[in-house]
Amino acid sequence: MKGLTIFAATAVAFSGTAAFGVWVYKGKWGSEGSGSGQFKLPNGVAVGAGDAVYVTDGTLDRVQYFTKNGSFLGRWGVKGSASGQFKRPNGVAVATNGDVYVTDGGNYRVQYFTKDGNFLGTWGSRGSGPGRFTEPYGVAVAPNGTVYVTDAANDRVQYFTRNGAYLGGWGTNGSGEGEFKGPLGAGVAPNGNFYVADSGNHRVQYFTAKGVYLGRWGRSGSGDGEFDNPAGVAVMPNKDVFVADWFNHRVQYFTAAGSFLGKWGARGSGNGQFQYPRGVAVSRDGERVYVADTVNYRVQYFVWSDPAVEPISVGRVKALFK
Repeated sequence: MKGLTIFAATAVAFSGTAAFGVWVYKGKWGSEGSGSGQFKLPNGVAVGAGDAVYVTDGTLDRVQYFTKNGSFLGRWGVKGSASGQFKRPNGVAVATNGDVYVTDGGNYRVQYFTKDGNFLGTWGSRGSGPGRFTEPYGVAVAPNGTVYVTDAANDRVQYFTRNGAYLGGWGTNGSGEGEFKGPLGAGVAPNGNFYVADSGNHRVQYFTAKGVYLGRWGRSGSGDGEFDNPAGVAVMPNKDVFVADWFNHRVQYFTAAGSFLGKWGARGSGNGQFQYPRGVAVSRDGERVYVADTVNYRVQYFVWSDPAVEPISVGRVKALFK
């Protein structure tokens, strides 16, 4: 997707042009308010079929969805505990069949809907037993339809069938392998590996589809590959992992095994700047990254820019080798 051609790499070596492209600001939408296309606390973001972008709003207790460039398409949800109502919706994910899953934090449950917001079903209640939640936050859907949910206050991950039948879970409070302190964002790679923003431990952990520990990276800090309460996770089709680094006001991205690739963002309200970003999502074709810029009350999106390669003449190549 984002690789360099042999010619580009050669030109870089001889001309001094930067070797790697970057993710650059492309557009944004949203402002503070309760109208259509406005937000009070945008925190979860996901991309569905047809590039529709879904955004949860934890203060307005609703989901809104938009075209890929931010034109308003629709919304659903009000505050309450009935089917289709929410109390502090957190994460959102879209299955391959278009169904939309939302973690309903204050109601201790997961709800799912058609792509247009028609209610399909729900599961969960308050507690710490299998299939129960104390603070469901992140949600991700695997290619085979398995639904993963981070249960932040219970320091664990649970996973279910597409209709909510309990399949298993793992995790306890701690900082060891497979332990968590307030796990938030969740993402699934094309090969089924599962990634978690282990927020209180300032790291990302990843596992097999059934929770076997594979690895981790990160520590508290603001340097490359360090985090200050990472909140959102998204995985590209090429398996690169994007992390919304909440209190560092930026996005970082890594290889599937956690090698640092790059970052962008700083605290502010300008284009490409963030105020406490909590959600991150990638388009299905891997061409866009969407960020829920929470305290700026907006969504921003970014596209890849290949390196500017200066053409080099045969004569100049010969001169360089003299």
